[in-house]
Amino acid sequence: MRSPLLRRLGLTAVLAVVLAVFGFSTIASADPDPAALTFSTDSATTTPGGSVKLSMTLTNNKTYDVLFVYQTIDPTWLTTQRPDLKYSFSGCTLAAADGTSTSCSGTGPTNLGTNYGATIPPGQSRTVTLTLQVAADSGCNGNIGFYSYFYAEFSDGTNSSGGPVYTPETRVLCA
Repeated sequence: MRSPLLRRLGLTAVLAVVLAVFGFSTIASADPDPAALTFSTDSATTTPGGSVKLSMTLTNNKTYDVLFVYQTIDPTWLTTQRPDLKYSFSGCTLAAADGTSTSCSGTGPTNLGTNYGATIPPGQSRTVTLTLQVAADSGCNGNIGFYSYFYAEFSDGTNSSGGPVYTPETRVLCA
């Protein structure tokens, strides 16, 4: 006659082995995001008539080239609730890996991905900088913020999606 205690110990041992092999191995080998999108601004505040540079950096964390990027940029809900805030994107530049800058186009709200250049090699980044121009007759004491979704395709045939990724907010101050 078998002891119920031995059965319980056997079942516990089997479950422990299964968790050790399958459950914890995925945690230990967690890769970073295949592609990461980060935002920065050159100033946290501006005044009506002023401008702020919004930089978006896409980093390739995979061992394969990024061949294609699609990205959107849209105002946050709180930004859309302030109709007195008037702004637009007035310029776009791409900082290449060698430090040179070139003009880009398609400043939003969609198709920003083409601005990152043709290929992003493994471990490298590309930075696109948009100039956020605040209208001279814009309202004051409000925040302008954006969010973005992106999709990247790699040369190994895989893809990665991310978002929403939020930009730092820019506060429009009265002079």
